[in-house]
Amino acid sequence: MKCLIIDDNKIARTTMKQLAGQVKDLQVAGECTNAMEAHRFLQDEQVDLLLLDIEMPEMSGLELTKNLGTKRPIIIFTTSKKEYAVEAFELNVADYILKPVTPARFLQAIEKAKEILESNKEEIKYTDDEFLFIRDSNVIRRLKMNDLLYAEAMGDYVKLHVDKKFYAIHTTLKAVEERLPAAKFIRVHRSYVVAVNKIDSLRDGTIIIGDKSIPVADAYRAVLNKRMNIL
Repeated sequence: MKCLIIDDNKIARTTMKQLAGQVKDLQVAGECTNAMEAHRFLQDEQVDLLLLDIEMPEMSGLELTKNLGTKRPIIIFTTSKKEYAVEAFELNVADYILKPVTPARFLQAIEKAKEILESNKEEIKYTDDEFLFIRDSNVIRRLKMNDLLYAEAMGDYVKLHVDKKFYAIHTTLKAVEERLPAAKFIRVHRSYVVAVNKIDSLRDGTIIIGDKSIPVADAYRAVLNKRMNIL
């Protein structure tokens, strides 16, 4: 689980980093000194958890949470003030820790965040390399893995394209990618994961699958060329 520490106090950031370093499977992806810096960071990087202070200059932690919308990382507030608790929990955050943060209280909050993360991943499941199970509205639907052409990120949803139709799933492209067999699917762009065996052609930095043109980002091109075994 990757986390981002956001606090305008250097000592508080150091404390959070030390506590995080003692938790197995918790990785600190970065530190930000204010909410605006964190907002910019999250435009380019994906994390699972925010360890977020509330009282900061220019934009508070509460304001940042509202600006991130519904499809945001799990949030644990860390603050020295009790009076924000009601408003914080109305924003559906994982936990609210009062400073100074003890190791036991920190671990309790992290365990809660892990449970939320695992429950969020239940939107998509697969049992083997043949079938993919998705939650389509109130129906659990089985899709043949071999029928999936590509996955496309669209805001808070991911479209799973199958032949001439698609299924819109309320999740992230990262979550989809983690559940697809790596031997069959590859990330080619921040917004696309494609089935390698469905690629018809590759020209001018663009993948063609059927009548769909999919851009290939420079960061993924070398890996894609290798996977396609181009002569």
